[in-house]
Amino acid sequence: MHTIIEPFRIKSVEKIKFTTIEDREKILEKAYYNPFLIPAEDVLIDLLTDSGTSAMSAQQWAGIMDGDESYAGSRSYFRFEEVTKKIFGYKHIIPVHQGRAAERILFTNFLSKTDENGNLIMTGRSKGIPNNNHFDTTRANIEFNDAEAVDLVIEEGKHPATIHPFKGNIDLVKLEEYIQKKGAENIPVIMLTITNNAGGGQPVSMENIRKTGEIAKKHGIPFFMDACRFAENAYFIKLREKGYENKCILEIAQEMFSYTDGCTMSAKKDAFANIGGFVAMNDEELYTRCRNLLIITEGFETYGGLAGRDMEAIAQGLEEILDEHYLQYRIRSTAYLGDKLTANGIPIILPVGGHAIYVDAKEFLSHIPVEQYPGQALVCELFRMGGIRSVEIGSIMFGKYDKDGKMVPADMELVRLAIPRRVYTQSHIDYVAEVFIELKNNKDKIKGVKIIEEPKFLRHFTSKFSLV
Repeated sequence: MHTIIEPFRIKSVEKIKFTTIEDREKILEKAYYNPFLIPAEDVLIDLLTDSGTSAMSAQQWAGIMDGDESYAGSRSYFRFEEVTKKIFGYKHIIPVHQGRAAERILFTNFLSKTDENGNLIMTGRSKGIPNNNHFDTTRANIEFNDAEAVDLVIEEGKHPATIHPFKGNIDLVKLEEYIQKKGAENIPVIMLTITNNAGGGQPVSMENIRKTGEIAKKHGIPFFMDACRFAENAYFIKLREKGYENKCILEIAQEMFSYTDGCTMSAKKDAFANIGGFVAMNDEELYTRCRNLLIITEGFETYGGLAGRDMEAIAQGLEEILDEHYLQYRIRSTAYLGDKLTANGIPIILPVGGHAIYVDAKEFLSHIPVEQYPGQALVCELFRMGGIRSVEIGSIMFGKYDKDGKMVPADMELVRLAIPRRVYTQSHIDYVAEVFIELKNNKDKIKGVKIIEEPKFLRHFTSKFSLV
């Protein structure tokens, strides 16, 4: 048998709301053409993010009912600790309410120091943190601390149509060059995001992870991973990297993390949870500093901003994500949408990544200049035409301004269709493809957008736009 079916049964359903094009035009206008400002009940197919949007299993819901809500030393924390240590292997696991809290705690400690009076002094101005590609909150937490967030993905990762089995790899030559130029003393940590979200959900090879670790160790620089989608990355290694085809996902994951000094993780991705995450490390002194900041800002070290029931759900989800039947379904069902779009001439990042399809909006809407944000224009048209919510990953999310206020565009102008885990059926995905096909026939009529209001950091969340 070659047919891949969902390795689960559906026991509960949620009603979705149908709207007309006229309805959606009014909704878009009221939301200032920003999908983050659209009420969720007005969305038909929600592909804005795969973060915290998964359908939890019966075992996860059972764990929620059984959660121990003791303030300190709860049974749920110790189960959470046991499972995370088994998979990730670090000495210290600190729970937080989600991934960006882990990033804030980690980067605050890497990019600041305490003076003799106990005051926190920021030291990030001369510092730089390299990565394959920093995603939005990672970059924001680094830049908020006055440091430089540097992207060093391999050249193949910058070209949507280029085929490479591990387009998420960091460029090892450029990493060495950056360290030599910046100075190891000015690089508090090297990061690696698996899979590479900003670069199309592309995986990173075990060889690349190992060699990055060797470079970091040679220069005495800590090496951390953004591990949000570690299991999907491990499954790609099993499929594509010689020598791993007969290893189980747990073994591959354990090897990946063995080359690192710690990680951050949003459990809202590969742990199927609706909330939660952690920061983990081996270094005792760093752990003490992170724990102290956690207690000030998140909560006690055995709950860190989470209810006991959340930790139960995360622990169960981390065990479920190691199931190869699920991962086979997950990767293939994402590729199913990619195959349908490619067959109908919709340009996407190839090969298809694990959690999302990334449409090349710059190519698809070539009549819209980058200054009018073709990705955001496509996001708006997808919602107007079909009630599909997606997100721009281009010059709104990652673009900058130079010293003269001129826009410096991102490397790519993409629209991400992030597929929530265990939520949508094949007919929902077929509908998404049908909307794209209809949209393609009238794409020359799509207008660009302009920013009318924006914050300094993470502007894609709250900016307001108008049509050009």
